Amino acid sequence: MDTATRSAPAGRWIAEAVRAAAADTVAALLPARFPAYARVFHPAVRYAGDDDVHVRWDEVAAVNGTTPHRLMQWPGITGSWDFVSELDQPGVWNDAPAEGHLVEHVAREVAAVLALETGTPGECWFGWDDGGAADLPRLRLPRVDLLLVRGPVERAAANFAPEPHEQSAALWWPVDRAWCVVTDPALTSTYVGGSIDAVDALLATRLEVAPAQPGDPITPDSDPVNPVEPR
Repeated sequence: MDTATRSAPAGRWIAEAVRAAAADTVAALLPARFPAYARVFHPAVRYAGDDDVHVRWDEVAAVNGTTPHRLMQWPGITGSWDFVSELDQPGVWNDAPAEGHLVEHVAREVAAVLALETGTPGECWFGWDDGGAADLPRLRLPRVDLLLVRGPVERAAANFAPEPHEQSAALWWPVDRAWCVVTDPALTSTYVGGSIDAVDALLATRLEVAPAQPGDPITPDSDPVNPVEPR
């Protein structure tokens, strides 16, 4: 992996695009320049002995009698803000979807799909928030400042935080800019912009993925089908 001590300009095209976008939309996370977009839902977790079982959002919605749809939000399908960080639903899920972290097996599968949709799979940029620990230039975005490193697309499944913490890359893209992936620190979904073929390939995986649009709302209180009381 090539540590980028002068790498921030590599992502300037992203920073300029998202600064010009409407706040709290997909376009405020990644550039509205791609032919297609996808939303990857972070799975919840159910404990099964020593194993963790990953639980889809549509399964949780079915248990709660709420409606799964591409703009659903976790408080909406569970029916309460208490299920974001406090309560769980034993037998259904025990850990809510991770905020700002794309779990390893999901990141690995997304990376495997996107590796086939770029001419430069061995040369990608990865950005993450190290809390300012390193005195290096950063890619400054409206919602977060990121330290950048360069590596192969498989790096997307790596842990960017010191052990025992886990933290996926917050932003990654290939040098040919064929696609872009964003995992915002405050959200429980990851968004991908790319070609129609790339998004179709993601939709065909076993992951829980929905089509997205640049103007889609992204905040946890934005579910238009399953309203929840204001927090």
